[in-house]
Amino acid sequence: MAKRTTHIGTTLDDFLSREGVLEEVSARAIKRVIAWQLAEAMKTQGLTKSAMAERMHTSRSMLDRLLDETDTGLTIETLSRAAQALGYRVKIELAVA
Repeated sequence: MAKRTTHIGTTLDDFLSREGVLEEVSARAIKRVIAWQLAEAMKTQGLTKSAMAERMHTSRSMLDRLLDETDTGLTIETLSRAAQALGYRVKIELAVA
């Protein structure tokens, strides 16, 4: 019979929390997913960045910030405009930590 190994230590979230970077890492991960989803929807619809910016009634540089995975300064209003421009809606929910 094979011996099962037990996990020793804590979770990654515990480690990141102890290091004081959990919130920053979580925010970057969320932004990375959002940027990827927007880019994929644009690709599926054959939209260029210029066309997407025009649909959003914003500048191309603002769209570049929205699609930048590392820029976590995203407003709900901007996200909502991007989603609407692609025919989507934004759904945000809180979860127990």
